[in-house]
Amino acid sequence: MRGMLPSAKRSPNILLASLRPEDFAFLEPRLNRVPLLTDEVILKPNCAVDRICFVESGVASFHEVLKDGSRVGVAIIGFEGMTGWPALLGVDQSPHEARVAIGGGTALSISPAELLKACTERQAINVLLLRYIHCMMSQMGRTIMSNLNDALEKRLARWLLMNHDRLEGDRIKLTHDQLGVMLGVRRATVTDTLHILEGEGMIRCNRGVIEVCDRKRLLDFAGESYGAAETEYARFIAPFAKS
Repeated sequence: MRGMLPSAKRSPNILLASLRPEDFAFLEPRLNRVPLLTDEVILKPNCAVDRICFVESGVASFHEVLKDGSRVGVAIIGFEGMTGWPALLGVDQSPHEARVAIGGGTALSISPAELLKACTERQAINVLLLRYIHCMMSQMGRTIMSNLNDALEKRLARWLLMNHDRLEGDRIKLTHDQLGVMLGVRRATVTDTLHILEGEGMIRCNRGVIEVCDRKRLLDFAGESYGAAETEYARFIAPFAKS
């Protein structure tokens, strides 16, 4: 099968790596490694979930898509997560769009029918993935809280920290337009807000790349907007956020 994992090799995806060897072995023949290209739509809103992707590297963002075509970010995933999880709840469509924000990575793809079969036959797989859905709900809840209560600078700090967690190194390749979608603001507003964080020495911006210079200060600045969802993930699955 094209793209099938080499025998006995575990994926860098934390969910798959958290499975017992026998449970992962059950899934392995059904997984296909696929590339993730920047701006690729891997889940269309209000359309059938035709594949589920366990991200290995790169970052994907989830959006609410409005009638006029505009998008607002509600969550992101990287090597700790998966797309298409509504299928595990008996829902054949997702209300959200999932789009690759930072490409050049890979994911392991599986059909919803195959994953549902695995969840039925392997209870440990089902429990783990339901716990992950709980963690996604926690992240989305924190997004709502932050959008309602936090100044734009704090919200931006939160999204940068979340991307930083899911990437190697300190460089985040996101455009101001992409950040504008996640924050629900105009590009020019993102530029002004990045200048505030840069002026405080937390980040450095250069030609479409944002470098985290002082994560501790960024954490302190983000405050309660960041950390609750990450703690929930560590409690139920495994640590993944950078210290």
